[in-house]
Amino acid sequence: MFSRLLSVARRQRTGRGWQNWSSGRSGAPAAEAHSVALPAQAQVVICGGGIMGTSVAYHLSKMGWKDIVLLEQGRLAAGSTRFCAGILSTARHLTIEQKMADYSNKLYQQLEQETGIQTGVQIYDRTSVLHVMVKKGQVTGVETDKGQIECQYFVNCAGQWAYELGLSNEEPVSIPLHACEHFYLLTRPLETPLQSNTPTVVDADGRIYIRNWQGGILSGGFEKNPKPIFTEGKNQLEIQNLQEDWDHFEPLLSSLLRRMPELETLEIMKLVNCPETFTPDMRCIMGESPAVQGYYVLVGMNSAGLSFAGGAGRYLAEWMVHGYPSESIWELDLKRFGALQSSRTFLRHRVMEVMPLLYDLKVPRWDFQTGRQLRTSPLYDRLDAQGARWMEKHGFERPKYFVPPDKDLLALEQSKTFYKPDWFDIVESEVKCCKEAVCVIDMSSFTKFEITSTGDQALEILQYLFSNDLDVPVGHIVHTGMLNEGGGYENDCSIARLSKRSFFMISPTDQQVHCWAWLKKHMPEDSNLLLEDVTWKYTALNLIGPRAVDVLSELSYAPMTPDHFPSLFCKEMSVGYANGIRVMSMTHTGEPGFMLYIPIEYALHVYNEVMSVGQKYGIRNAGYYALRSLRIEKFFAFWGQDLNTLTTPLECGRESRVKLDKGMDFIGRDALLQQKQNGVYKRLTMFILDDHDTDLDLWPWWGEPIYRNGQYAGKTTSSAYSYTLERHVCLGFVHNFSEDTGEEQVVTADFINRGEYEIDIAGHRFQAKAKLYPVTSLFTHKRRKDDVELSDLHGK
Repeated sequence: MFSRLLSVARRQRTGRGWQNWSSGRSGAPAAEAHSVALPAQAQVVICGGGIMGTSVAYHLSKMGWKDIVLLEQGRLAAGSTRFCAGILSTARHLTIEQKMADYSNKLYQQLEQETGIQTGVQIYDRTSVLHVMVKKGQVTGVETDKGQIECQYFVNCAGQWAYELGLSNEEPVSIPLHACEHFYLLTRPLETPLQSNTPTVVDADGRIYIRNWQGGILSGGFEKNPKPIFTEGKNQLEIQNLQEDWDHFEPLLSSLLRRMPELETLEIMKLVNCPETFTPDMRCIMGESPAVQGYYVLVGMNSAGLSFAGGAGRYLAEWMVHGYPSESIWELDLKRFGALQSSRTFLRHRVMEVMPLLYDLKVPRWDFQTGRQLRTSPLYDRLDAQGARWMEKHGFERPKYFVPPDKDLLALEQSKTFYKPDWFDIVESEVKCCKEAVCVIDMSSFTKFEITSTGDQALEILQYLFSNDLDVPVGHIVHTGMLNEGGGYENDCSIARLSKRSFFMISPTDQQVHCWAWLKKHMPEDSNLLLEDVTWKYTALNLIGPRAVDVLSELSYAPMTPDHFPSLFCKEMSVGYANGIRVMSMTHTGEPGFMLYIPIEYALHVYNEVMSVGQKYGIRNAGYYALRSLRIEKFFAFWGQDLNTLTTPLECGRESRVKLDKGMDFIGRDALLQQKQNGVYKRLTMFILDDHDTDLDLWPWWGEPIYRNGQYAGKTTSSAYSYTLERHVCLGFVHNFSEDTGEEQVVTADFINRGEYEIDIAGHRFQAKAKLYPVTSLFTHKRRKDDVELSDLHGK
């Protein structure tokens, strides 16, 4: 099937499936396509005639769009698709990637049966796109070497050319990917030729793949020392003339002969050298540009183009036609990146790390080593000198934990395991300090926006964009969601009302590009309404613990008790010598304390004062691992991990953050009203493992199957060890699948509470108690017989 698929992918339009289309209105044959005049306008123009571009065109046509033009600078499937090794694997790390690959596999089998497909799609080869024309942030057309085409939508499926094409626009679109040389060899047929049903072999330790090719062998791999190419740009001639490099391929050849020694006498036909594009995080890139409306991207397959093309093309087409795909694709969304990841030097260094990782064993919470220290807090050097170990989020360095002077730093950094990690005791001491004294966590990476207006415009637009009621007294903080039309979370954030006409919005770190694009898309063009990204203007310190009030009282000479400074309140104060510190009575953990948003020039002073005064109260630094443990044991869901665009507030117990009767409509309200009437089909649930040995058993990390009464019911979305409960805690969605049809049914609180649950960790099932509300102690966990509703501390 794979070899036939490759021939289909390479074939001109005289064949079947995606490429069985006319090459212009005149119905000219493929060879004459380049001489046909371009149309003056189209609904959508797709750039790139490889497997990605043709997949998008195929699915758009299937969904009813007729006025589609596909442009290819050479011949169809003459780029990376031509060099495809023909391996389709559905074994993927991400659920969305598994779904794309599974759909692709089924689609390809279907395409082998399809003939004579009629579409209004027009394909023009030997036509180069010079740049995309943009007016007022919206695609208006494309300029080619054969003239202009007016269009509403443009799709960049240009593969290895996508980076340069994005930057060539009148308003540049950042598409972070970089090419590396990729090698595989082809042999003559064996004496007893391999059959078409010969299994494909992947030897991850040897870093190679092996498959049948016309009775012989096709074998390549992903070496430890890849060769990035075209950092300074590329041209078609260079791509066509990449040379063999047997010295570079030798380690992979040695692996092949170790695995299959009898191949040593086999005659090699050719060593193929082809460019393959890779992305900074090993995930493909799709979605609409945050900078230009109507500009869509589908590129960067990390050598998995055949596996993903069918599903990826379908999801992008759904996105364009319906406004959103049928699955949550945030992990693949272009908006997960910012312009900062598009530096050529960064990309060159990062892909040298990414390519070997494709066959490496990736343990939980591993971090990229290249392209680091790109975005840092003003406190970075100070914290680093105190033992901070770092993780990276959206290019921002964040502390994981702090290594005490008596710990073996080298052993900690080399620790890689699926079991109990070496940092367990360190994080335990940080959590204990948060519970009993006071800790400081640098959370400067949070996305921070200010929305202001001359009149009531700011309040009115925020009331429309957010589910909770933001018409609150000045100084109050509101936890709320930014929802889409389906009621799903586009963002989960906190908003403080600074004045009658000014609001301060705090969002997750990786929301900086996505949230900005969403707000700009929905906000009216009004000179009296201002949206400003102030992420870099403020350093954020989280003071967590019962003694935080003492530290801040002493530094501000102001009473900080709940009577004077109630929960979810914001006030500008002096801290030490610094004025204008935005102090907020919340910690994102459910523990007592305060968030300090400090003008960046005062950051070091305020931190030093806090640490100095806090010594008498047992203060210490803490990191995000401690924060994770605290937030999960309090049942706090995080956007991007537990919440996504297909998760509604009613499905995760956040009804208190929705005001259906706040006096005006908001995006997602109709969907929530309908869901409230019909019931939910999944429910975020907290699981406490009962018979799990923390020291001996494999740990849960995320993605573990959940079983209810022996039947599969969902997967975990995040997990952490609770030092308070002395148990592992997992969060995950429980579904109610019909035993007869497998269809989803309504999930009620009674359905959750009456089930017996197990969490499957690497094939071993552990008993778990399901909770719809957080428990406050081990005693509560052991002794409570019924689920009494506890306060959602983060939402009250």
